[in-house]
Amino acid sequence: MAGPGAPTLEEYADGVRAGDRAVLGRAITLIESAKDSHLAQAQALLQRLLPHTGKAHRIGITGVPGVGKSTAIDQLGMNLVEQGHRVAVLAVDPTSMRSGGSILGDKTRMVRLAQSRSAFIRPSPTSGTLGGVARKTRETMLLVEAAGFDVVIVETVGVGQSEVAVAAMVDFFLVLLLAGGGDDLQGIKRGIIEIADLIAITKADGDNVARARKAAAVYQGALGIITPSSSAWVPPVLTISAQANLGLHEMWAKVLEHRERMMAVGEFQARRGAQAVDWMHDLLQQRLLAALQADPAVAARMMELENEVRAGLRTPALAVAQLLSLVGLGGKVGT
Repeated sequence: MAGPGAPTLEEYADGVRAGDRAVLGRAITLIESAKDSHLAQAQALLQRLLPHTGKAHRIGITGVPGVGKSTAIDQLGMNLVEQGHRVAVLAVDPTSMRSGGSILGDKTRMVRLAQSRSAFIRPSPTSGTLGGVARKTRETMLLVEAAGFDVVIVETVGVGQSEVAVAAMVDFFLVLLLAGGGDDLQGIKRGIIEIADLIAITKADGDNVARARKAAAVYQGALGIITPSSSAWVPPVLTISAQANLGLHEMWAKVLEHRERMMAVGEFQARRGAQAVDWMHDLLQQRLLAALQADPAVAARMMELENEVRAGLRTPALAVAQLLSLVGLGGKVGT
């Protein structure tokens, strides 16, 4: 590194490619920055590193509160490290809407994995974005792949819209559930089941084994009446115990089997390509809205139109048409 100042583009790229953890951390901070002066350099860095990305297993993991996500990720990660993998965990943290603070405690939740030189854990404050998904998670994923991590786990917060967003950026989406008392389908929405590539019933040890197996049967039955997202894969339901390291090797085998099947029918690359295009569209919408809000005249008119829409004096479609006409994009309604 040259001096105490900010690294150059070349220093960032070389440091990330060399697996320099300090440089990788600074590069992630760079792409998370909202400063305009950092945006161009961040995108130039990602473009330079793009040829060195895309080879990792991208796995999304979610679960209901108390399911033992951290313990499962910690044990799964350690299993993979022992097999020679390098594991990155992108743990999306909830951000306080009142204070703007963030509980970045991931390294205390995954103690063994955090101490491994073959692992990298990065907590990311959500900054209040959709469903708790960090705005720059996709870019961070590319950086850790370029740094040589071949398994990237994206941990989501709770169950809700964030799960749909994360499922749209990974190759495999794993849902962790507890065996419930009574209604085993309680606490999880049909939409989450529909996007799951595998469901694992956790804490299947001791006196809870029979209950976990019963819950697994219930969920397998539920999956049987839902049309799978791919004809090449029927999501399985397994029972695991992260505490006792039971069922996690079988779970990873299913991840590998899923990848092989998707690649065999051409769906793996097609899915990643579609995700990249969706990402482009999301960014386009964000940048267009930001550009509109940056224009003082448009911003002032937007506030007026928002008040009119709120009061029921103007339809949303007409309000959008008015805003578009201000920037020369036409004022057609309903297009």
